[in-house]
Amino acid sequence: MNGPSRRMSAALTAAILVGSPGAASASEDPGAAAERRAAAPCPQPLPPAVPPPDGCGTPSPGAAGLGDPYFGDAGNGGYDVSHYDVALAYAGVRTGAVDATVTVTATATQDLSAFDLDFRGPEITAVTVDGREARHRRAGRELVVTPAGPIRAGRAFRVAVRYAGRPVPVGNKTFGSYGWVPSKDGAVVASEPDGASTWLPVNDHPRDKATYAFHITVPKDLRVVANGRPGPVRTGGATATYEWAEDAPMASYLATVAIGRFQVRRTEVDGVPVITAVDPAFRSAAKGLESTTVKVMRWAAPLFGPYPFATAGGIVDDPKLGYALETQERPVYGGFAPDEGFVVHEMAHQWFGDSVGLRDWSDIWLNEGFATYAEWLWRERTGRDSAEKIFKRYYALPASSPIFSPPPGAPGAAKMFGFSVYVRGAMTLQALRDRVGDKAFFTILRTWTAEHRHSTATTPQFIALAERVSGQRLTALFQAWLRSETKPRSW
Repeated sequence: MNGPSRRMSAALTAAILVGSPGAASASEDPGAAAERRAAAPCPQPLPPAVPPPDGCGTPSPGAAGLGDPYFGDAGNGGYDVSHYDVALAYAGVRTGAVDATVTVTATATQDLSAFDLDFRGPEITAVTVDGREARHRRAGRELVVTPAGPIRAGRAFRVAVRYAGRPVPVGNKTFGSYGWVPSKDGAVVASEPDGASTWLPVNDHPRDKATYAFHITVPKDLRVVANGRPGPVRTGGATATYEWAEDAPMASYLATVAIGRFQVRRTEVDGVPVITAVDPAFRSAAKGLESTTVKVMRWAAPLFGPYPFATAGGIVDDPKLGYALETQERPVYGGFAPDEGFVVHEMAHQWFGDSVGLRDWSDIWLNEGFATYAEWLWRERTGRDSAEKIFKRYYALPASSPIFSPPPGAPGAAKMFGFSVYVRGAMTLQALRDRVGDKAFFTILRTWTAEHRHSTATTPQFIALAERVSGQRLTALFQAWLRSETKPRSW
């Protein structure tokens, strides 16, 4: 994410530096699991001290949260989602209403008597599991589903949720407005950190990635842009249906749909389609968004590894969100024409945050520190500045500066998009580069994106990789920069 209150892009960087004070799941194949259980049916009840074989226990409800340290009720336990199929009809700006059916394909990771989906969207009209009607109830942000019969561990199942009404975004002082956000001529989705549930019944946590298919029907004078590859557009009567498919695993907060009157441009970079869409209010920025996205892709690949997705691009829409978000393959710029710093930041996230995702939100520096450091590297490429010089200018600021507190490795939920996560997170990478040298440092970055491609990772895994590649012990360095409550003095 990149926004005025949480970003360290060109404008804020300049303001400070010129003198301002201050895994993919690894589970048994469902078919093989079913065959195994069929060959070895459940035995008679066992003594209490002996646990029953897998798949023969008493079914129980899946957990209502994944226990994330910052968002404990985000996500749900008991299953792993592989795919979302989103069929949604948008009525237009007069009502802002949708009529949707979302089909979730998942695999049970325990014997399930019931399970939750995160959902705070419109009224639900029907829920089925594998085509059979299922009992359901709303409990705050949770949609609790009780299927007609238990779902055994290892079994794949499909839950279809139909709902209708007007989605409403989340709004608070910490994260602003996010989720399904109305625009002057439609809507745009920007969901970090937990806004996907405003418009989707979903396992809303970055650790459960899935593929997506979108079938979005709109009034025929509107267009639809989403993640991934575009498919055919079908017209009929007063409507048009747009197909988009994201075939790479994606965290739910990175899913986007933008509905409106867009100027759409298409080009390619080394065979990768680049699709950009710009609201008419920002039509003068259309060519610049496309050209800068192309330049950044060509520049970044040698540093970070091959571009990780099938398509690229960006969306500029009119809601004045005040931030940009790295929605997968097609970042959203909310209410402004992005400068180069913004585009560099959001495109760097395609490697750091989108392809290599977070296991828990407490590791947010792995997203924002890396994307901010990419901005420094972008400035370094011209020879007029360097990441080392930027580091030194920041380091010269007093210990009371917000760039030093809280520590980026433990910012807390309320400050997870604070300045220190961006700047001190980037300074952590420069400190590492100084210690291990350029060859080892850029090998670490490329190895990180290769080993965790389309998966999730943690800070301890990054530290272990840095030590493995460099052959050095780096515990003190990372402790000083990521965990120390004060401005680092030695490392």
